[in-house]
Amino acid sequence: MGACLALCSLASCASCLCGSAPCMLCCCCPSSNNSTVTRLVFSFFLLLGTLVSVIMILPGMETELQKIPGFCQGGSSIPGIENHVNCEVIVGYKSVYRMCFAMTCFFFLFCAIMIGVRSSKDPRAGIQNGFWFFKLLILIGITVGAFFIPDGTFHTVWFYFGVVGSFIFIIIQLILLIDFAHSWNKAWVENAENSDNKCWFAGLLSFTVLYYALAFTAVVLFYVYYTQPDDCTEHKVFISLNLIFCIIVSIVSILPKIQEAQPHSGLLQASLISLYTMYVTWSAMTNNPNRKCNPSLLNLVSNVNSTQEMGDSKTEGVQWWDAQGIVGLIIFLFCTLYASIRSSSNAQVNKLMQTEEGGGSGGEGVVGEDGIRRAVDNEEEGVTYNYSVFHFHLCLASLYIMMTLTNWYQPDTTTKTMHSSMPAVWVKMSSSWLGLGLYLWTLIAPLLFPDRDFS
Repeated sequence: MGACLALCSLASCASCLCGSAPCMLCCCCPSSNNSTVTRLVFSFFLLLGTLVSVIMILPGMETELQKIPGFCQGGSSIPGIENHVNCEVIVGYKSVYRMCFAMTCFFFLFCAIMIGVRSSKDPRAGIQNGFWFFKLLILIGITVGAFFIPDGTFHTVWFYFGVVGSFIFIIIQLILLIDFAHSWNKAWVENAENSDNKCWFAGLLSFTVLYYALAFTAVVLFYVYYTQPDDCTEHKVFISLNLIFCIIVSIVSILPKIQEAQPHSGLLQASLISLYTMYVTWSAMTNNPNRKCNPSLLNLVSNVNSTQEMGDSKTEGVQWWDAQGIVGLIIFLFCTLYASIRSSSNAQVNKLMQTEEGGGSGGEGVVGEDGIRRAVDNEEEGVTYNYSVFHFHLCLASLYIMMTLTNWYQPDTTTKTMHSSMPAVWVKMSSSWLGLGLYLWTLIAPLLFPDRDFS
């Protein structure tokens, strides 16, 4: 009896995989909107590819695969069976490049297909919101094909694609963080005003002070560990400039004229942006090939003398996992999930992200004739987000994941080694400056153009 019930349950799940978003996750998210469920499932595809990439790049993975009899070339063999698999390709940075290439192609395909979709009545909306099983098969097929791409110049060319895509995605992350802080500040201020409970204001003040304290602590640590009295001039300039820029945007955010034009702007947003800017600064400095200005975090924590590591970075072993990469993955995870469920009242951010106000909020659900509550199709009159822009965002996220997992190392397919490079440093620093400029523009734009609607 139990086996029959299990088979019925699997059959039901299979039908949902081939069906639409209202059917998908209908039991888990009965009150969700169609648009929200669809974005969550596509984000799940991205996170699944990220997980596979992480597994492929784990230290010692190639060694373990070599132990499988008859699998890897040059590994354990079975008499009469020839080992055909090149394990150097399916693990390590090459595998990450290929996996992320497949995800980028997958999301770009849907980005092109969904151009111009205006409502769920468009036939292409059915492709967007359903056929999940076939989408998974397409992703798997592209991934398998990616592993047959010859080495040649593929990794070098795709590295530069990753640099450009990551540059744009870092800015998108900053926009999402601005939107999150804006929504957070607005919600807590309204709660405080409606309930006459000052604890909401105390909470905002506490988080603002915490973010500024962390940002200031980061600046001090940067000067101590990532600069030298007679060297590391670039780092000194980077740290000083971003510190000055963060102070400027913080002061501007609380000016009376700014507060009059935008009552919900404040130090919470500025503090969160300052902290993120310091993270990007730290991430940039860790890509400096000069090991004298870029000490290993492990050495800093354990107080190990790192003088032996100050030579040419190309002779060092590849450092796959470091603190800034882990922090980057956490921020990526948060921004990806937030982009899937966000319901923003910030008109400027909605225009940038091509979403509608309140589009990500949950509905009440619809009870069908069978008594099962299903997700709501909230896009019959018009889409709540631009399908193409959403998929393009996931394209950029795939490239960002590729660069983060490989620590922005520039591949050299001839020597099979990788090394840090200054272009990665300048890309990250430029994105931090552009992000700060973009935030400053959102503050002063209503004053410069009073005739335009920035509400």
